[in-house]
Amino acid sequence: MDALSPANGLKLQLPALNSRHARTFFTQFVAVPRRRSSSVLKNGRVRALAKNPGIDFCDPEWKSKFQKDFEKRFYIPHITDIFDGAVAIPSTFCLKSRTPVNEDFADGYPSDEKWHGYINNSDRVLLKVIYYSSPTSAGAECIDPDCTWVEQWVHRAGPREKIYFKPETVNAAIVTCGGLCPGLNDVIRQIVITLEIYGVKNIVGIPFGYRGFSEEIAEMPLSRKVVQNIHLSGGSLLGVSRGGPSVAEIVDSMEKRGINMLFVLGGNGTHAGANAIHNECRKRRMKVAIVGVPKTIDNDILHMDKTFGFDTAVEESQRAINSAYIEAHSAYRGIGIVKLMGRSSGFITMQASLASGQIDICLIPEVPFHLHGPHGVLSHLKYLLEKKGSAVVCVAEGAGQMQVNILLKGNGIPEVVYGRKEMGYLIPAVWDRLIGCTVRTMGA
Repeated sequence: MDALSPANGLKLQLPALNSRHARTFFTQFVAVPRRRSSSVLKNGRVRALAKNPGIDFCDPEWKSKFQKDFEKRFYIPHITDIFDGAVAIPSTFCLKSRTPVNEDFADGYPSDEKWHGYINNSDRVLLKVIYYSSPTSAGAECIDPDCTWVEQWVHRAGPREKIYFKPETVNAAIVTCGGLCPGLNDVIRQIVITLEIYGVKNIVGIPFGYRGFSEEIAEMPLSRKVVQNIHLSGGSLLGVSRGGPSVAEIVDSMEKRGINMLFVLGGNGTHAGANAIHNECRKRRMKVAIVGVPKTIDNDILHMDKTFGFDTAVEESQRAINSAYIEAHSAYRGIGIVKLMGRSSGFITMQASLASGQIDICLIPEVPFHLHGPHGVLSHLKYLLEKKGSAVVCVAEGAGQMQVNILLKGNGIPEVVYGRKEMGYLIPAVWDRLIGCTVRTMGA
């Protein structure tokens, strides 16, 4: 009912390999290399990487131009961008139903009392709160060699005072795609409850991901009564799957069912599909809101403090780490290796390692490393065996991809871009044998 954002406005693309989540936007969108000023500056201009245009720091207006460009990159599409005649109506989200905290209104709020609980459309959230005085500061995120402070803002989320969908005309649908994630049922439950607070009566769940849009799978009616206790169990009430019908078939099904508000819970591929659905609906001039809810335990989505399921993943990972620790420290020159999820991000691995306090070596995709040499991982592993008698290693599944590609390239094999299957099953067959042989020479 609010001016709900289609998936393509959420910028849910995962950070690229070797990018750091903390380098919020300048590395992702300005991409100025973090090098010494002498190597960065060339004719008074810092060149951006990839397809991004260069920034002319000699231009006195470069700061305002950067801010305007930044605003454009993270513009959130509005329904009025597609339908010029869309009429705004007062929100039906009842904020006055809250218990008064001011004794002056102990008997309730007067009808003309304005409860300041809505978010203004012009509200922004400051992304960076640290001013770095020098590029040499720890963790410095600088746009130019002088580390000029540039405000970077994004839209503030929350209920708006005006909405564009009449609750009685809304036919909402919820679909969960991809793999399971702790907290899926909590999200489904809260979406249903919030929709009912707005006054929406027609809510359905699409079973088994996008496949549920095929005619042979019936939709599941949802209400507060149905979802009241689903957060007490794991999994997804609606089921999950990968793949499904074509985009045209999905939109045909939505049109046939009268769905004009679709909530998509999923990861990278799921939101790519949601974006395609949005574009197809826009092409057909359908007044439909596609709402993307990022689902990833990896916690690697920009603009979010934390993704649901991440804390659970870290907590459960410590069980495996503890088991590896006991095994390693009980054996003569024992080595425990724990591989955790993280194809292109190491948040689970890093947080679990820090929380456990039992990890000697932590390897993540964002930080390049060498296996061999005086400062390599294997040299440090040998040192640990000599000094401590044992060691525990925690590694994200995507760590060391560059090392594997170097190995493959040396044998005349093209570089590999890891997918879900290749990451876990194809590469380690050769990789593990090579590492294993080296470790065995240490007497482990």
